[in-house]
Amino acid sequence: MTRIGALRKITLAAALVVVTATSCAAPSEVPGIPPTYPPLPLPSGAEVVPHPATVEPPPSLDCDPTASLRPSAPNPPPGELPPDNPVAEIYERGRLIVGLDAGSNLFSFRDPISGDLVGFDVDIAREIARDIFGDPDRVEFEILTSAQRISALESSQVDVVVKTMTITCERRELVEFSTAYFQAYQRILTVSGSGISSAEDLADRTVCVVKGTTSLTRIQRLQPKATVLGVASWADCLVALQQQQADAISTDDSILGGLNAQDPYLEIVGGFLSSEPYGVGVNLNNPDLVRFVNNTLERIRADGTWNQFYQQWLSVLGPSPGPPPARYRD
Repeated sequence: MTRIGALRKITLAAALVVVTATSCAAPSEVPGIPPTYPPLPLPSGAEVVPHPATVEPPPSLDCDPTASLRPSAPNPPPGELPPDNPVAEIYERGRLIVGLDAGSNLFSFRDPISGDLVGFDVDIAREIARDIFGDPDRVEFEILTSAQRISALESSQVDVVVKTMTITCERRELVEFSTAYFQAYQRILTVSGSGISSAEDLADRTVCVVKGTTSLTRIQRLQPKATVLGVASWADCLVALQQQQADAISTDDSILGGLNAQDPYLEIVGGFLSSEPYGVGVNLNNPDLVRFVNNTLERIRADGTWNQFYQQWLSVLGPSPGPPPARYRD
């Protein structure tokens, strides 16, 4: 090797050392300068909900929201309904189409091992299918967001919605409901030690709520100074809270209990902000199906099935309160 060749080889080696050292150095290695990270993306579809010019008033008291249609008689054996009954049409189709979601821990979520939809709401839907077909597996699940529930019923995209859906007088103008099958109460979930203990503490804080729910409008009414982050599912709210993109989540304590079970650093705080009775949603023009569903709910209240479901899925919420009593308007 010539002297010039040797010099070129040494120069190249030195350059490689400099490049390697430069590429391995991280900003966090500079003394006195903390590392910086790009902001984490918000969950898909998340957005700050503009505060309305006029806040929606409290729910109407002009009706008894939980009063439903009385079952006309015990449900007949599978296949023995009159042919003109809409439930007979479901039987002929061979499956019950149920609207719910896959992100409500404890109520409807994917089993991490089997991938099947499981939970309290799923089991309620399966009992309706059991009474129609004699087989609880004859169910087709349609995944819906909370904002899609009413339109899916109005268009008959689904036969029923079993999705932690609160019965209200306003919703009754658009869809029909069964009797209440679960009683929940709206509360607040936040990080332990956050200093949040009531709706008053949410002023100038960001609260995550699912779009299309009664929880959203209630937070806007109770704390107009809060920033509301609207998302598609409650699982998205948990992500936003863990990523410090929200200071709290507010919805039914039954849903918050499912989120809290996934993160021990969170806590449910404050008193009840509202009463949230859950009902099975049905198309407004299908009273026969409402009466059929109410028969199923009467059965599972009486034979202990409801309590079995509570013990299996909801015992983290405390001792079973028992099923809500049925109320009828006819």
